[in-house]
Amino acid sequence: MNIVVCVKHVPDATADRRFESDNTVDRVGVDGLLSELDEYAVEQALQVKEKREGEEVEVTALTIGPEQAADAVRKALQMGADKGVHVLDDAIAGSDAVATSLVLAEALKKIGTPDLIVCGMASTDGGMSVVPAMLAERLGLPQVTLASVVETQGDQIRVKRDGDTATEVIGATMPVVLSVTDQTGEARYPSFKGIMAAKKKPLETWSLADLGVEAEKVGLSVAWTQVEETTARPPRTAGEVVTDEDGSGAAALAEFLAAKKFI
Repeated sequence: MNIVVCVKHVPDATADRRFESDNTVDRVGVDGLLSELDEYAVEQALQVKEKREGEEVEVTALTIGPEQAADAVRKALQMGADKGVHVLDDAIAGSDAVATSLVLAEALKKIGTPDLIVCGMASTDGGMSVVPAMLAERLGLPQVTLASVVETQGDQIRVKRDGDTATEVIGATMPVVLSVTDQTGEARYPSFKGIMAAKKKPLETWSLADLGVEAEKVGLSVAWTQVEETTARPPRTAGEVVTDEDGSGAAALAEFLAAKKFI
């Protein structure tokens, strides 16, 4: 059984994040890490492997991005994935979800369309939650998305999806595209043994040419969405203290909230 987890290297939320001159996210000049939401995807892939005792199961971590994006794959390898693939090409910079799904789909075909493709529920820097569905469409596969519980048996997969008013149980036959939420359980921390073992695991680097993808089909110039303007976050200022010495505090607080359009 072959499982591929799509992972993304994102700017660290605690770092000083910024934009490039073309209003794309600076992914080179800031600290980055494996998207937290993708850690849940890696965890679920590893759990599927561990529960299928006696079977030969291989987990591959796949990512797209600049050189630093390889760190996301290395983190997945440290957690327990068996090998990694990094699609690295300058032409990819500025790609939207449509182009991202194209590159991922072609990389999955090159790997050999796996039995299970696992994604996080969204990327922490984009939050669109559409790439899993786009992958399913491009590969002609069924999709079960936003799963909070995942169970597999043979070539069958069953998940629970929690909605606002009800929980759905959805089943499908592999191969299938799966996305999981942050309610599936905490992701494991890499152990010292896992960190050392990851150094010996294979990590391949592919270009667009290796995938047969034309550079003109990806990048900012063909993106369906574009950020037109960005504004730097203003420096933090001192808060305003509302006193209540004469019983007027509630009214003053209400006026303050109304002025800020909070109420």
